[in-house]
Amino acid sequence: MRAQPQASHFINGEWVEDRAGAVFDSVHPATGEVIARLHAATPSVLDRALDAARMAQPAWAALAPVARGRILHRAAEILRARNRDLSVLETLDTGKPLQETLVADAVSGADALEYFAGFAATVTGQTIPLGRDMAYTLREPLGVCAGIGAWNYPIQIACWKAAPALAFGNAMVFKPSELTPLSALALAGVLQEAGLPPGLFNVVQGQGDVGAALTTDHRVDKVSLTGSVPTGRKVYAAAGGALKAATMELGGKSPLIVFPDAELDNAVGAAMLANFYSAGQICSNGTRVFVHRDVKAAFLEKLAARTARILLGDPLDEATQMGPVASAAQMERVLSYIAKGQAEGARLVCGGARAGAAGCFIQPTVFADVRDDMVIAREEIFGPVMAVLDFEEEAEVIARANATEYGLAAGVFTRDISRAHRVVAALQAGTCWINAYNLTPVEMPFGGVKSSGVGRENGHAALEHYTRVKSVYLGLGDVDAPY
Repeated sequence: MRAQPQASHFINGEWVEDRAGAVFDSVHPATGEVIARLHAATPSVLDRALDAARMAQPAWAALAPVARGRILHRAAEILRARNRDLSVLETLDTGKPLQETLVADAVSGADALEYFAGFAATVTGQTIPLGRDMAYTLREPLGVCAGIGAWNYPIQIACWKAAPALAFGNAMVFKPSELTPLSALALAGVLQEAGLPPGLFNVVQGQGDVGAALTTDHRVDKVSLTGSVPTGRKVYAAAGGALKAATMELGGKSPLIVFPDAELDNAVGAAMLANFYSAGQICSNGTRVFVHRDVKAAFLEKLAARTARILLGDPLDEATQMGPVASAAQMERVLSYIAKGQAEGARLVCGGARAGAAGCFIQPTVFADVRDDMVIAREEIFGPVMAVLDFEEEAEVIARANATEYGLAAGVFTRDISRAHRVVAALQAGTCWINAYNLTPVEMPFGGVKSSGVGRENGHAALEHYTRVKSVYLGLGDVDAPY
């Protein structure tokens, strides 16, 4: 077990093990090797974590924001200094190629910590003149936040949630996915080393029952989930039943629209990034690629040639461009969707099968002549499967792009900047790109509409989701009472 942590949980500044918890393994999906064995949180472990967060949060909130920021800034520096080791850990746990984790995981988490470290000291209220009297507002932390992570970007997601929560004076109890449990523990150690007081960032392990317990516990003031739409519906309903604040960053079936005047090589590259990066396991992926009929043949020719050159292999080899999907169960799910696409009559351009006999590798797969009513055009696959659809008119493609329950992201490729702005204004999506795709800097709010989520991660928008406003009326004269 190459990546065994000191213990399964991190609570109140200490490594905690409770062998009464159910045993589960972290498996390297490229080989099937068990790299770590952990125990799920028992009720007593959850109690310890939540009590620790409750006790630590008031003093942290009372600390000068600039002092909180200094700690987060030190943590960002440590993450960057240890990027290679953290990237190897993330590659072992997720199967994503080291070529990717070196630039997209711990370093993006460090960006989030750095951004919110600087943001913390700038948070102010308002003064409101009312003639003789006045009012003012205060920004207050919510209290204890529960973070529930997904398995595709474990350390990035942990940082996207922890950075604003901590910067604005909250405490957090974080539950990573049981498929990728390791890097959140590494983050906890980094935060402690940077000087974060005990109890403010706690990590507990487990499956859905642990997340459900966090969501409904009276000691939790806010829930932030990254996950699937079905899970989001359950968590949001549970949080709403207790009138807790909640943000949900969920799945999508996002459109990427290629107009006939697009720079075709760039559009093809973006479509590949939007379907094959992280073996297609990105919630915002542009998995419905709408290509104008005038350029469809040229687009598919370039796409097939470039896809054939993608190097699959050992994700620890920096030359590898695409690794396995995250688990055997996910591999079977993706392969079942490929079979459905073929059965429904979509044209297989390339890929379409498992790659090799060992590990959870799937060939990068492209379907053309896809219709809107096909399963592969309607349901989120979360694997390296691209669906290419034809279109002719702008109004037509906008209507078809919006004809989905999802609304996480969208992309437009065109040289006509007026058309680009016009189309993204009409698309029902929380995050849009023009002549780019899947770039999510921490400075930019990220999130969806419709079934793709509630609230926003990152940017100034995060302030609204990790603080509340207190209004104060200041009377400066006699009370005017009719009694």
